[in-house]
This record gives sequence, C-alpha cells and structure tokens, in this order.
Amino acid sequence: MDYLSLIKQPIEKDLDDFIELFNKSLSHEDGLLSQVLTHIRQRGGKRMRPMLILLTAKNYGGVSDVTQYAAVGLEMLHTASLVHDDVVDESGERRGQASVNATYNNKVAVLVGDYILSTALLSVAKTGNKRIVEYLAELGRTLAAGEILQLSNIQNQELSEEVYYQVINQKTAALFEACAAIGAISSGTSDEEVKKAAKFGQTLGIMFQIRDDIFDYYDSKEIGKPTGNDMTEGKLTLPVLYALNKANYESMHTLAKKVKAGTINPDEIAVLVEFTKQQGGIEYAEQRMQEFSKVCMDYINTCVKEKAIKDALTAYVDYVIERNY
Repeated sequence: MDYLSLIKQPIEKDLDDFIELFNKSLSHEDGLLSQVLTHIRQRGGKRMRPMLILLTAKNYGGVSDVTQYAAVGLEMLHTASLVHDDVVDESGERRGQASVNATYNNKVAVLVGDYILSTALLSVAKTGNKRIVEYLAELGRTLAAGEILQLSNIQNQELSEEVYYQVINQKTAALFEACAAIGAISSGTSDEEVKKAAKFGQTLGIMFQIRDDIFDYYDSKEIGKPTGNDMTEGKLTLPVLYALNKANYESMHTLAKKVKAGTINPDEIAVLVEFTKQQGGIEYAEQRMQEFSKVCMDYINTCVKEKAIKDALTAYVDYVIERNY
C-alpha cells in the first residue's frame, strides 16, 4: 500500500508550501556555505516530521503561516542535530549519501550545524508565538541531553530496557512529540488537546525508533547503514537487550560488554546479531511496536474527526510500523 500518498493527501498544497519555504530558508549566496547547504538540501528525505505538524494543525483548525514557520524551524533544528550527530558518531554516511563531515570536514560540519540551528531560531521567532519558541528551545536542550545520555550509557554495564527507553524518549520520541504539540499549538487549540497530541507524537516517535533499530539487524543498501552499525558505535538496542535478558548466556554477555567497550569486531557482531534473531529479539521489538500503535489508534479514534485526516494519520502509524527503509 502507498502509505505516503495517503499521508500527504489532505496536506498536499501545505507540504509544497513547506518545502518551498524550507529550501529558501536553507540557502546562502556565498561559496562554501552555499555548497554545503545545497549538499544537505539534496537529501530532503520523506518529510515525516513536517507532515505530522501539518496534519496535527489541520486536525485542530488549519495550517497557517505560524504552522509553516514552526515546521521549518523544527525541521531545521532536526537537520542541525543530524549534522552534529554525524560528527559525534564519526559517521561517513547519512541516508546513503556522504555526510557533511565526510565530504568536507568536522570544522565545516560543526559550523554549518550552528548556522542551521540559528536559522531554526530565526524561523520559529517569525511565528510570534512564545509557546512555540519555548517548545523548540526546550526540544533543542532535550535532544542534546539525549545524545549525552546515550554517550554516558555506553559506559553503563546495565542491560536495561528502561535506559533504552530513556534515551529514545529524549531523542526520536521528543522530536515527534514536539511536531504534534507544535502543530496543535499553531492552530490555537486548548492545552488539553495539545497534551493529547504530544502523547500521540511521543508514542509515534518510540515506534519509529524501534523500527529503525530493527533495521540494524539486516543488510540493506536503502537504509544507508551497514548491519550492526549501532553495535559498532557501542549501542545495544531493544532486540538484543531482550535476547540478552531472556537467555542469560555468559558468552553473549561478554560480547555485549565488548560492544560497550568499543572492542567488538565484525565477526563477533554477526554472532550477536544471529543470537538476537534466534532468541526472538526481532519479534519482541515488533510486538512492542504493535502495543504502542494501539495507543496511537486510540488517539486517532477519539481526537480526529475529519475522515481524510483520520485516514492520513492511520496511514502514518501503519507506515512507521511497516516501512522497510
């Protein structure tokens, strides 16, 4: 099923307006900066987060200039965080395209990330809405805190699902939560509705990250990252955490410690990946996604009235679960 077409259907014109405004904001006339921003614009992506902002705004009254400037600000903040993340993770690729730090260097990547972050603040200031500005600023703090928590978690020997959810709540989930909440705020709805929308966005974000983490256990050129990449970076995600806690094999715990220490080799990663699959780690993660999807569907069935938006948000939930890249 073409989920993306269903998602876009009620907001097609709004999404075109967003892309035009985003590309205009992410441009510069001068030399190197212009080159790097063009490089970043070329990897556009599917615009999942802006679409969530637009759909939420439409659900609560309509998409306005406030919505659009907020959406651009939020996508800019996300873009800046990805540029900086690639420097932190020493990553050479992003969505199958060479990362900014790999194409240019770390200095350029950090400075361009800073430039995009300032552009995000400029865009969100144009909303003239104090709550949206505060929400975006708080999101920036949360994303940075999530990255630091993830780095410190590499040293943590505890193999805990709780810590895993703490990290993703401060990273992916916080981003989706802000999209839904800011979309609702931009259309002037009540605090109660904003809170419900935020919870919906947060739950979507958790599902999105679990699906991303499952990808790491399979080879795929579409995803643009090799199997076991998370483990190479010292990260133990939900499938392997479940497998390690379910089957208390000392040899596998030793490999998990090597992941955390950054001393694991590709052959050992392959063993840990295979162990995870054999112990039902992938099925467990998929089951958790299904449980979270019920929370999302409760929101859609009780808080979304218009059929086109209901269908679009349902397709959004399905896409997050079913996507293969």
